[in-house]
Formats: sequence, C-alpha cells, structure tokens
Amino acid sequence: MLPEAFLKRMEAQLGSEYPAFLASLERPRAVALRLHPQKRPAKALPFLGGPVPWEPLGFYFDPQDRPGLHPYHEAGVYYLQEASAMAPVALLDPQPGERVLDLCAAPGGKATQIAGRMEGRGLLVANEIHPKRAAVLSRNVERMGVPNALVTNETPQKLAARLPGFFHRVLVDAPCSGEGMFRKEEAAVTDWSPETVAMCTRRQREILDCAATLVAPGGRLVYSTCTFAPEEDEQIAEWFLESHPAFAPEPVKAPWFASGSPGTYRLWPHKLLGEGHFAAVFTRTEDSKAEAPALLPQAKLPKSCETFCREVGIALPAGTPVLFGNVLYLTPPETPALKGLTVPRPGLALGELRGDRFLPAHALALYQPAGAPEMDYSWDSPEIAAYLHGEALPSPCRGWVLVTVDGVPLGWAKGDGTWLKNHYPKGLRR
Repeated sequence: MLPEAFLKRMEAQLGSEYPAFLASLERPRAVALRLHPQKRPAKALPFLGGPVPWEPLGFYFDPQDRPGLHPYHEAGVYYLQEASAMAPVALLDPQPGERVLDLCAAPGGKATQIAGRMEGRGLLVANEIHPKRAAVLSRNVERMGVPNALVTNETPQKLAARLPGFFHRVLVDAPCSGEGMFRKEEAAVTDWSPETVAMCTRRQREILDCAATLVAPGGRLVYSTCTFAPEEDEQIAEWFLESHPAFAPEPVKAPWFASGSPGTYRLWPHKLLGEGHFAAVFTRTEDSKAEAPALLPQAKLPKSCETFCREVGIALPAGTPVLFGNVLYLTPPETPALKGLTVPRPGLALGELRGDRFLPAHALALYQPAGAPEMDYSWDSPEIAAYLHGEALPSPCRGWVLVTVDGVPLGWAKGDGTWLKNHYPKGLRR
C-alpha cells in the first residue's frame, strides 16, 4: 500500500498521466547491467537483452538469469545497475583526463560508470560519508578494476574546504526520500513521510552548497535524486540557481528524458524501462578564485614491486606509489595531499611489502586487461568453480600467475611446478 499523502500529491502532479503512472508501479521492474569497457571475455555473455538507450554499455536482462552469481561478475566484466540510475552519469558526461568527484558515491554504481568513461585517465574521487558504505564502495571500485580512483570517507564540508574549485565535473546523487524506488524496495515505502521529504530537502541544500565550492570554472555539476517530490527536485534546482549566481542551467541533448525547466530532466516509470529519477545540470560560469591544492610528492616504486611486475609481465598505470602501513598503493596523477583526510582506498592497491618480498593485491589482478594469460579457463569449467571456492589447481607453472576466466583476470595463484596455491581472497570465496 502506497502512502495516501504520496498518492494525492502524485495525482495533482501528473494530472491525466496519473493512471498510467499507477499502472507502471504494478508491472515487474526492469533490471539492467553495465559492461566494463575494457573487460571483454572471449565468450559472448548469454544473458544480455535490449540496450539501455542512454548508456552505450547498458543492457537489460532477464532476472531469472541471475548474472550476479556468474564468474564474470566476480571478474568485473559488468556491474548490476538499475537502468534509470545510469542517467545522471550520462548527463555528467565525464571525459578522460579530467578531475571528477562523485560526492555521495556508495555503493559505487555511478562511480564505476564514471570510471568507465574516463578510460583510466585523470582523477576520480569517490566519496561516501558513512564508513560502512565507504567500505562497500571501495570493494566495488576494486572489483571493477578502477586504477585512477580515490575513495574518501569525508563530509562534503571538509572536501569543500580542502579542494575548492578543483573538479571539472561533480556529481551529487543526493540522499532523498526514495519515491522512485517504491517498486524496487519495500523499505522505501515504509520509511516515507512528508517529514522525510522536508528533512531530505534540508540535507540536499547543505550538500549542494559544498558541491558548488568544489566545481572549477567552466565545470559541470549534476544533481540527481531517485524521487518524484518537487521539493527535492525542481524546487531544489530553483533554489540552487538563486543562491549560487556563479552557476547557470545547462540544457544538454537528452532525448530519452522528459525535460522541464532549463537543464532539468525527469525519468518516469510509465514512459521508459526503469525506475523514477530526476537530474539537473549546471555549469559554473564564474571564476572560483580558489588556489590549487598541494599535490602528493613524487616517489619511486619499491624494487620488489618492480621486480614482480617485470617477472609476471604486467604494466602499471601512471601514478605515485604511496605506502599505507605495509600496503603499497598507486595514487593517480594529480592526487591532492591526503594528510588529514580519511581515505579508505588511496588508489590502486598493488600489494604488501614483506621485507624484500612482494605479495600482489587482488586489486592488481582485477586491474589487468583481458589478454592471453597462462592459466585460462572457461566460465563453466570445474577449475573456475574450484578456484572461486579457494581450492588449489593442478599446473606445471612456477611462480605467480594470473588465473583468468575466458581471458579476463579473476585473481592470483602461485605455482610450485605441480599445484597452483590459491590466492583468491578468503572473504570472496564461495
């Protein structure tokens, strides 16, 4: 049962379209996934359906196929993401080499979508204020093999104070009342109230105030929600433009979405295959007058890591090595100084330094592109099932090798000439 106050408002809001809207909420929801642009397995994915019109790598699928249980999912070949949730990044349109911020990034669908469009170049900062959700975000960034992302666990206020005018593009997928998720999540219905809408509105204004500070001159800011409430959507866009004269609405080419006031877009479940969403696009038209932040100092890669990469035959992306405890990370170019910030993932995890030995990280395996590896197995082979279970595999190989599924790296193993010792992370085994 949907809340009566919600239904009355939607009837007034939609007028003659209200019956079609109600009918759409009774239909089974469409489910979708987004492919990784660099991880293409040798075999075709058996469960891809029709394309998502606004995302070139997005496809619908039959929920009975359960692609979340497939080995390709563990290899980061795709990310399960609701189709309408792909729209804000399509409007953000991040480019390779830019500095991009996803300010409210967990669980990571939009952040990894941004990463795919950046093609491993530039700097992506994916921020999440809640520590547990930041940990989930870090795991998803790792699974998708993103080399150029920092995961931060900070308040928007602190980031705005540290990095004013730093980002070419900023996405604010704001916490909201979740009306667009009523068909998907029962909790969204039970948690809803007019008071929740008012609370979300206040919080959204606070976040957008900080986001405005973070945008570079000429940069783009996209604000999005998964709700229908005008108080959280068009009225927030109007308030933002009135309160921040350095910004102007930016109409973009988006023929799939219902456009309202300049630069605002709605996704209605009765007009497309997806849930409800809203987005507004703004451009900073005035100089921010902010000084560039200090960047991380350059450093050299430890010899043990260099030796490992040479012996295994892998290349690393551009970046600066940073040691957190005994774990070595490669931070992306243009990474700002991190002192004083909470950074669960300061870049691509390379591995652990244990004296003069180097133990490669799982993230380093997942970063590797598809190729012609030493130990490749079909997705439906008993070897892949055994590997994901944590078992050793028979092999004449010696030393570190990549175990791959149809050419896509899945994880590390170490051979002694007879067996491959399994180094798939224990927390991921099944």
